[in-house]
Amino acid sequence: MIARISGRLEEVRGAAALIDTGDGLWYEVMLAACDTDRLARRVGQEVVLHTIHHIEGDPARGQMAPRLVGFLTETDRDFFSVFTTVKGIGVRKALRALVRSPADIAAAIQGKDTNFLIALPEIGKRTAETIIAQLHGKVEEFAGKTAPGGREVPQIPEAGTEALAVLTQLGERRSDAMALVERVLAADPDLQTPEEIIQHAYRLKAGGA
Repeated sequence: MIARISGRLEEVRGAAALIDTGDGLWYEVMLAACDTDRLARRVGQEVVLHTIHHIEGDPARGQMAPRLVGFLTETDRDFFSVFTTVKGIGVRKALRALVRSPADIAAAIQGKDTNFLIALPEIGKRTAETIIAQLHGKVEEFAGKTAPGGREVPQIPEAGTEALAVLTQLGERRSDAMALVERVLAADPDLQTPEEIIQHAYRLKAGGA
């Protein structure tokens, strides 16, 4: 099983990324809708994607093909694995539905917010109700809108979300990375790019101003 891919992001084509891992090996990795645009801005950079090795096709016809599905964080990958256990939610349907972050979708499931789920591509009213019935109480660890005890978690801008993903890829625990990003943005909310946020986060971690 291929659990992680790292290499140079050569291209984002439709809903898939092409990763050059070296030695002439290029891997095509299917992406969630919420990650496509942010990865498109990182073409030419080194990236790490946490992957699921998925076999696609109809075994009755002998038409089976291996696919890789990739996510910016291990947490997002784990949510996807849970999300696709819902009856009627296949891999490709789930990828198209994830136009919002897994954290936001998990929070909607925990809050039984049917309207939020219906607004996602591929998700109708009946499917939304099925998702809530099957996953409510099972995705709390992925939810990003509230912390244990009901404390509201500040929402961060897209640049902060991207910085969070990069910090996690670089080895920070998600909770630690989130705390760093929130503190950086609280101190300087005018920061515009993930790179600026990451630089300030490491200065903060090192004890700098």
